[in-house]
Amino acid sequence: MRRRLRRATFLLLLAAPLPAQAPATTGPIGRIVGRVIDAQTGQGLSNVPIQVVGTRLGTMSGVDGRYSLPRVPAGTVTLHTRLIGYTPKTVTGIMLPADRTVEQNITLDAAAALLATAVVTAESQRGSTAEALNAQKTAIGIVSAVTVEQISKSPDSDAAQAAQRVSGVTVQRGGSLLVRGLGERYTTTQLNGTRVPSPEPEKRTVPLDLFPSSLLEAISTAKTFTPDQQGDFSGAQVEIKTREFPAIRQYSLATTIGYTAGATGNRVLSAFSAGGERLANVGNRRDLPQLIRSLGNFQGIHLTQADENLLISRFRNAWTPARATASPNSSSSFSIGGNDPVLGQRIGYLLSATFSQSTDQRNGLVRAQANRGDTPGSTVEQDRFEGEMGSTGVIWGGLANFSTLLGGHSRLMFNNTYSRTADNDARREYGFFENEGFNARIDRQQYVERSVRSTQLAADHQFGAQHRLDWAVTASAVSRDEPDRTEFVYVVEPGPGGADILRWHNSSNAGAVRTFSQLTEANTEARLNYQVNFSALGRQHFVKAGGLRRETARDADTRAFAITSTNAPNAVRELPPEQLFDGRFTNPQDAVFHIVPLAQGGSYVAKDQLTAAYVMAEVGLTDRIRLITGARYETDDLAVDATSTLGLPVRTTNTWSDVLPSAALNVGLTESQNLRLSVSRTLARPEYRELVPIKSRDVLNGDDLEGNPDLQRTRVDNLDIRWEWYPASGEVLSIGLFAKRFVMPIERVYRAAGASSRFIGFVNAERAENVGVELEVRKELAFLGTLFEPFSAFGNLTLMRSEIDLGANRAAATNPTRRMVGQAPYVINLGLGYTSPSGGTSATVLFNRVGDRIDAAGDLPLPDVVTLPRNGLDVSLRFPVIGALSARFDAKNLLDEPFRSVQGTVTRESWRTGRTFQVGMVWHGSP
Repeated sequence: MRRRLRRATFLLLLAAPLPAQAPATTGPIGRIVGRVIDAQTGQGLSNVPIQVVGTRLGTMSGVDGRYSLPRVPAGTVTLHTRLIGYTPKTVTGIMLPADRTVEQNITLDAAAALLATAVVTAESQRGSTAEALNAQKTAIGIVSAVTVEQISKSPDSDAAQAAQRVSGVTVQRGGSLLVRGLGERYTTTQLNGTRVPSPEPEKRTVPLDLFPSSLLEAISTAKTFTPDQQGDFSGAQVEIKTREFPAIRQYSLATTIGYTAGATGNRVLSAFSAGGERLANVGNRRDLPQLIRSLGNFQGIHLTQADENLLISRFRNAWTPARATASPNSSSSFSIGGNDPVLGQRIGYLLSATFSQSTDQRNGLVRAQANRGDTPGSTVEQDRFEGEMGSTGVIWGGLANFSTLLGGHSRLMFNNTYSRTADNDARREYGFFENEGFNARIDRQQYVERSVRSTQLAADHQFGAQHRLDWAVTASAVSRDEPDRTEFVYVVEPGPGGADILRWHNSSNAGAVRTFSQLTEANTEARLNYQVNFSALGRQHFVKAGGLRRETARDADTRAFAITSTNAPNAVRELPPEQLFDGRFTNPQDAVFHIVPLAQGGSYVAKDQLTAAYVMAEVGLTDRIRLITGARYETDDLAVDATSTLGLPVRTTNTWSDVLPSAALNVGLTESQNLRLSVSRTLARPEYRELVPIKSRDVLNGDDLEGNPDLQRTRVDNLDIRWEWYPASGEVLSIGLFAKRFVMPIERVYRAAGASSRFIGFVNAERAENVGVELEVRKELAFLGTLFEPFSAFGNLTLMRSEIDLGANRAAATNPTRRMVGQAPYVINLGLGYTSPSGGTSATVLFNRVGDRIDAAGDLPLPDVVTLPRNGLDVSLRFPVIGALSARFDAKNLLDEPFRSVQGTVTRESWRTGRTFQVGMVWHGSP
């Protein structure tokens, strides 16, 4: 009946007396496209009639509220729309050039009674649907977001840098996120609605620096759980949305060139290149030699001296970093998108590619181990080393997204994303080994390649105004390849005349080491959601149900080999390693070297199957109060098969089944103010490597790492309250409170396993609590006077406190009461923006500071490892040059404060990266 009434309304609009107007097909014409959106929920409205005032042209909105009006007379256009239950709206002042397409969204407000038609201009209508704040205002749960517009006005080059502007978000080294001070395990990442696999062997984290910012539409963080979301998060679910096609065909080309202080133009350490590093694709040039791979862990195999010489000769003879002049940083990107007819079917498309490379230098590099002091919890410095590191990084990626409407009420999408990164590092350090009693030089070369790909077929189907079905099937995969890391250790001894003599540390398994590591993970995910909208008691409601199936397969393998010698004379030990291993001592009859597989290797294979189903409802209790409630059921079957370097197999299996309820109240206090309350239960499952009871060890007096097969999942109860005020377009003031209770939280603990070795393990604590407050403000400064009209200020502050009860592990802890691992007491983001009256010139100043946070908890006798606060200051400027060409200038890390972590009084790590400056040009064009 409701559908018939809407169609009757549309027919009456077309039949109403209209002023005389030339037929729409006469004279220059254009096209208007857009969406009709519910102002309260942010959802698209289908079956809404849209009329071009003064003509007989009209159409009905389809799936997701999308509409298209072809062959509209060029000039100034007015649109009118009317829908039962909503205030009629007229949008005036739409400027439509001939042979062009204009995008115009229309928001409709629910009508409490018969109201007069609301009349707005096209400019104000577009402003009322500003991406980030509109998504935040109309979301079911508590959401924070940063959009492509904000990213473009910052110097951020990837998703990790952009995400740190979001309230409560902390970005760690390596690009992983902490939200509300919680560790990586409590934050999940999705790409276009589908979980992204983790390329890291020891953590369930997705480094967001894998995603170039030029490919992004928005990054949002959902901080509260609703049953249509996957339930294994408590900090946030980070949603990365890639760009969609524009309404009209557009081209974009951008290029930058940059300078890093202390690196660009200087002679910096440079790692060996086998070919392909600049494209993040070395192929098999660095692979473990097949002959060595075929021998596995050498167990049960008798190797003669000639055999060992043959194996050693198969390694690449590359040990010593060189020095090279660092080239300028650079980046380029290109995109083309549009919406064109193909064989009679209109296809939306976006094709984009991006590439960047940079050279960085870590100056003032210091690292040391901490050992037990004379009193519990005190530390003394051990094995202090100082040096430098040079790094060349490459990131490139692309996307190919397509979309089309089928019959006006179905939308089919085919999204493809691929990204690849590589880092080629060279490191040289000088220091003293306390236990061995000698001065040393360490040369290390490390190359890491990572990739992520995602292919998704998805669809939305609208069946009348009441029923909506959406589904998606996604195949995604990640890889991390670290082929042939080299470490070479010299004993530094005084020589005649005061010059140091460098001799190979030949008697140790750490003197000459080659390490090969690979990880691949593949995900297949299918999801289905069905929503029924209905009216009752004069208000809109919906019921939504769906399910998900995800299968994950991970394969991780690490192999490490040491080359030693028990009888090499000093004259041989003093040779450079490239001469030492050039073949002169590996002839069949030579008896100088031995090859040994190291215990720091091992492998594991994980199979993970997740099945989920949910049901939820949104009920309008009054015109201003809406209840969202429901529950999700998840069952996870996990099997991990591990093999140590000694060939010992270990199998760990777990099945976890959980019901995760959620309830939320959204209260519209006024037209511009909301109050949100939410309670929910979520969980956190152990990472695969954390369950594997085999040891791996960092080279040269590093830390042992061992999993715990008895780990259990963590259950989390969440409470959130937030008040929001949107005083004007583009402005917001919000205050939020949150509290979380953890049952059996998983903690990373750091212990002394002996006089000279340290041990990292994982335990379930008994319980923990986390509470905090979030403040966010974005305000135009015109109220200060005419001079300040172009300026806006924005910022967010998160204050947090947590306390953990270690239960049975309390007696071993250095601090029986402490914060949770990864939790910072505060996160601050501040910004000042300028936009010229014409909109062509913009400038942004951004400040960021994160409080100290625990990297690993200390067990007796060692204290916690803590990363200290660091201030960040960035500046960005955009201005027009001529026509569609504009320029940009970015300055990053202007304060250049050191990265520093400590354990007690010992500095575990410290370095500076230098200030970075870049200039660039951007061209936007359209036919």
